[in-house]
Amino acid sequence: MSDQPPARLEPSPDEFLVAEASPEFHKLRSSLRRFVFPMSAFFLLWYAVYVLLGAFATDFMGTKVWGNINVGLILGLLQFVTTFAITFAYVRFANRDLDPQADAIRQKFADGGYNTPEATR
Repeated sequence: MSDQPPARLEPSPDEFLVAEASPEFHKLRSSLRRFVFPMSAFFLLWYAVYVLLGAFATDFMGTKVWGNINVGLILGLLQFVTTFAITFAYVRFANRDLDPQADAIRQKFADGGYNTPEATR
């Protein structure tokens, strides 16, 4: 028999509540919100402009740029480019900022840091 304590399978609900109230978790959530909210607002505004131009500025959207390619087609394709750019930016942001914070919280769970009396203060 081993003298090591048994591996923890899963944190208790109380540990989750303590972790949620921790400064580390608040910092993680704040970091996520600082990226997601502005980026979502930017994309929704950009999409709304595209839709409104398509509905009300048909002459502008139909302006030929090269051959059969018009402004509307270019702006429509830029919607896809924007989506991929935002995805790329989020992955970079998550790898650089969010993952280290989440790993620290996960490690504190593994170490039992959220089930001590000091953690509830």
